[in-house]
Amino acid sequence: MNWLWLMSYFFGGAFGANAIPHFVTGTMGRPFQSPFAKPPGRGLSSSTVNVVWGFFNAVVGYLLIAHVGAFHPRETSHVIAFGLGALLISVFSARHFGQFHGGNSPSRA
Repeated sequence: MNWLWLMSYFFGGAFGANAIPHFVTGTMGRPFQSPFAKPPGRGLSSSTVNVVWGFFNAVVGYLLIAHVGAFHPRETSHVIAFGLGALLISVFSARHFGQFHGGNSPSRA
């Protein structure tokens, strides 16, 4: 087992998961935080910027999964590396962007 492949699958999962909120929010026509906003990661970028950024993340994720090593969806270590990358970036994003959109406060019943 090649640890560089596993690292590639980890980052492939992270890029793939990061593509989702940018692409979806952008296609809904809503602004969202991106690295290109002022200040980066805090200010809002246009919906078009987010669609392009989301698409770029999806392409990078695909390249890291499909063109590095030999990813096998039935190989546990491959799936764990991919899933861990996706989970960690998703939890980080939820915590980071939740502070701007009210997602970190407990819900009221």
